[in-house]
Amino acid sequence: MGGAGPAVPPEVGAERLRVGVLASQGDFAAHVRMLAQLGAESMEVRTPEQVESLDALVIPGGESTTITKAIERDGLRPAIEAHHAAGKPIFGTCAGMIVLDRLHLGLLDATCRRNAFGRQIASFEADLEVEGVGPEPMRAVFIRAPWIEEHGPGVEVLARVDGHPVVVREGPVLAAAFHPELTDDSRLHALLMAMASGRGAGSPDAGGERKGAS
Repeated sequence: MGGAGPAVPPEVGAERLRVGVLASQGDFAAHVRMLAQLGAESMEVRTPEQVESLDALVIPGGESTTITKAIERDGLRPAIEAHHAAGKPIFGTCAGMIVLDRLHLGLLDATCRRNAFGRQIASFEADLEVEGVGPEPMRAVFIRAPWIEEHGPGVEVLARVDGHPVVVREGPVLAAAFHPELTDDSRLHALLMAMASGRGAGSPDAGGERKGAS
């Protein structure tokens, strides 16, 4: 990427970012822990009022239909749309990526293919080269994962598996087809925080920790 420099979470002593994780379904607690380790004021989110207070939002994995129904049931959609309209970042992982696409919330100009790599028996791990997060590969855990089937010109592809986009970014939206919370590699969460602090706008370089799978 360009010379904007690495995007890193706020330094110690800076005002803490408030980052929420939608707690309708999925391993939201693991995301909350990872964000807290990066210095965020992380929290589980279940109400529109909580969404309104956030600097960034994570929509975790689970089952996309269940998550979408919970968003509608709990009246969260207007608050999530307002969050996006304000330019505040959203990070969708696995099913969360599907929830963001054209056929669901419509916040990502892309269409996802569900269970693209096969169902639970075909789940796998892979080392990915993710553009902008440093030279070290990222260990990715794919569980009944989607991929991006088609996307608009404004969507930047940061990583692929067998030619299929699995990490993408469009404006304030970041999406990954896998479960970054299941490893100790926090670079995508660090990128989300950098986007929220305004330091991730010019370049998706991220400065979180890179370790092996847990």
